[in-house]
Amino acid sequence: MISDLWYKNAVVYCLSVESFMDSDGDGVGDFRGLTRRLDYLHGLGVTAIWLMPFQASPGRDDGYDVSNYYDVDPRYGTLGDFVEFTHGCKQRGMRVLIDLVVNHTSNEHPWFKSARADPKSPYRDWYVWSKKKPAGADQGMVFPGVQKTTWTYDEKAKAYYFHRFYDFQPDLNTSNPEVQAELLRIMGFWIQLGVCGFRMDAVPFVIAEKGPDVGPKPKSQFQMLRDFREFLQWRKGDSVILGEANILPKEALQYFGDDGDRIQMMFNFWANQRLFLALATGDARPLAKALEETKPGYPTAQWGLFLRNHDELDLGRLTDDERAAVFAAFGPDKEMQLYDRGIRRRLAPMLKADRRLMELAYSLMFTLPGTPVLRYGDEIGMGDDLSLPERHCARTPMQWSAEKNGGFSNGAKTYLPAISGGGFGFETVNVAQQRRDPNSFLNWIERVIRMRHEVPEIGWGEMSLIPVRDKAILALRYDWRGAAVVVIHNLDPEPREVAFRSGADGDGDVRLVDLLGGEHSDPGPDGRHRFAIEGYGYRWFRAGGLDEAMRRKDV
Repeated sequence: MISDLWYKNAVVYCLSVESFMDSDGDGVGDFRGLTRRLDYLHGLGVTAIWLMPFQASPGRDDGYDVSNYYDVDPRYGTLGDFVEFTHGCKQRGMRVLIDLVVNHTSNEHPWFKSARADPKSPYRDWYVWSKKKPAGADQGMVFPGVQKTTWTYDEKAKAYYFHRFYDFQPDLNTSNPEVQAELLRIMGFWIQLGVCGFRMDAVPFVIAEKGPDVGPKPKSQFQMLRDFREFLQWRKGDSVILGEANILPKEALQYFGDDGDRIQMMFNFWANQRLFLALATGDARPLAKALEETKPGYPTAQWGLFLRNHDELDLGRLTDDERAAVFAAFGPDKEMQLYDRGIRRRLAPMLKADRRLMELAYSLMFTLPGTPVLRYGDEIGMGDDLSLPERHCARTPMQWSAEKNGGFSNGAKTYLPAISGGGFGFETVNVAQQRRDPNSFLNWIERVIRMRHEVPEIGWGEMSLIPVRDKAILALRYDWRGAAVVVIHNLDPEPREVAFRSGADGDGDVRLVDLLGGEHSDPGPDGRHRFAIEGYGYRWFRAGGLDEAMRRKDV
């Protein structure tokens, strides 16, 4: 059972092939370069690699405009290079997840070219058309301020086509059974080449009804998610779907399934937004409430936890006042904001490279209920280039060393310029330098990942909030198979006194052994633990001592 649910205690690393390592000097990362860096990722403690889109594409939206689902973009190599990469991951015990971008295709995809050229094309009904421009075409855009409509007229087709994203990304008609069958073929193809699962892009749009007569609240076809999962588990029993769905907590059960029979994982955007609200205000209560609201309810269901991803920090689920507080703390300038809802910065510059705050943020991510997802470069505190448009500012080349182009490429020009100079330039922020420094952020991250693997209670156990009076303190307990872990975080920059009972219902309080240091805690005469915790401090404790972990030989 444990091996089948590997994702419950995984550490996922997200990267773009384009930005990770260039092997041939053309300024673009490729699979051969990535394969050479697998030992680095293995040494970091990564157990699964999530690849952003790498299939053939015109590249107008960083590969999210796919023109051939069955091939690797020539800039990144060949299918043979991809198989060598997945084989290298398998040798090191790492799994591979890839982006599944099936809400839309590129307008240069052969399917769309055929569909627009002939009303009788077999692919005509693979897309969503209307003879007249539907009402509400100026609403529902994914990129407000950049996008102006969701319906665009095509001269060749003599009709409007629907696109939730950019106009060069026409939506697939996913209600069409032939389209659904094709999506299964796409998944089956990559599973056969060594993939263990998919990060499904824009899940609510994939499964939503589409068309000119669909109302403002279209129905969703949740059965489609069950079909996807059944197919994958027939093909490869331990394969998973990690869904991108920025939804309300009450909707989560529909995606996980009433019986836990739909997608296994989703990103917890609800908690993510409140995590940054907590960091901005020093108040842990909104985050604690979000954790209670998003308990998945089924043992096979799991949240994916992240701090920053490849998109903007989406704050659309916060109130206006809450969003303003996060903007003021982490993205006060208009150039730092995007689409009127988010912050486009990387984590380190958002947190002003404050080591205490960075450690606190990552300690939270690794100890909240779910599976942590780390973004490439964040383990060394990479920065951003706000002179680049939209999301490109945080998609710059990986900084490996102080050499030319940050050691990413020996080419004369790279796909985007490597960040140079200032506090986040590759001259000072790079892997080589931090490897040599025992106190570097990279070495701290590696240590924390190693400890996260040693506390499977967080991935597998039942989470409960420990009552504390101080709003700046978040105290969590995880129970699994007779063992317990307690984690404490102080979201205030000033030291605090902490007092709490750590025992579960009916249990007496026991000694808490500090897993990251030597500051153990024994209960006082009243059974309560009392200790001081520094500003932005954190503690990982095992309740009852280290022997609890040694007794579980089956982990």
